[in-house]
Amino acid sequence: MIYSVTLNPSIDYVIELPELELGAVNRLTHAVKLPGGKGINVSRILQTLGLPTTAWGFLGGFTGTFIQDRLDAIDMPCDFTKTAGDTRINVKLKAASETELNASGPTIDAAEIAAFKNKLDKLEAGDVVVMSGSLPKGLPNTFYRDLIPMIHAHKADFVIDTTGQALLDTLPDHPLVVKPNHHELAALFGDPEYTSTDAIIKAGRRLLGLGAQHVLISMAGAGALMIDQDHAWHGTVPKQPAVNSVGAGDSMLAGFTGTFAQTHDTLESFKVGIACGSATAFSEDLATADKIAEVKQTISITEV
Repeated sequence: MIYSVTLNPSIDYVIELPELELGAVNRLTHAVKLPGGKGINVSRILQTLGLPTTAWGFLGGFTGTFIQDRLDAIDMPCDFTKTAGDTRINVKLKAASETELNASGPTIDAAEIAAFKNKLDKLEAGDVVVMSGSLPKGLPNTFYRDLIPMIHAHKADFVIDTTGQALLDTLPDHPLVVKPNHHELAALFGDPEYTSTDAIIKAGRRLLGLGAQHVLISMAGAGALMIDQDHAWHGTVPKQPAVNSVGAGDSMLAGFTGTFAQTHDTLESFKVGIACGSATAFSEDLATADKIAEVKQTISITEV
């Protein structure tokens, strides 16, 4: 079983208009409300791939009910912890440029934290917990790191999708995979922006040296890299117009993690990860199984 953790989910209210005029009445040309959250995206892609998954996290209020109803409608297994506060609404505004307005979310109290942590007792050997996304108020900055001993106590693995010191702090506990992009790598090590594949690989190997088992690096239009102790691979797909940037990284992480949990084949897992991430980028919402299969046939991978 692969469990996703979304501690601060949201309704993503995606609105579109040709141009935003501040201080005036603007008419939307398109609007849609989607269940949002990096972990939820991971579980949705895992379900699309036919892999076992359950979404964990916090939901509350009428907004939480909306998310639960939407996930129930697609039969996605969920086991959220209820909160007294309302789950947040984030606005994704697409006009001449993209603008995001993200709320802070509810404050989680001690009883709700305890109820969430009790769910980790369900873990079994071979399970994977994917932890990603921001923390709501009430949780310490170390919350992800604090869960790791509980995960390892059940002989389960974890995946962490975060940045900065929070990422570095988890590396001694050997995450199954970490997924920085090349910009985040540059910020992580205080170096100038990486301009060559060799430099990015060298930085990725630093993460391996600090404890990561696999390093998955997205490089936008330049493809992606997968680095483990023995290999480094560069993967690309033929360029298509990018339709949706939301969830592409989560999709890539889900494709890699889910496939690796089943096969322990790093190269095949990388290929599925690229297919999922690219297929979402080429779609209005998260990728469908048909789109993932279509994109997978076009992937080119070389060892570097």
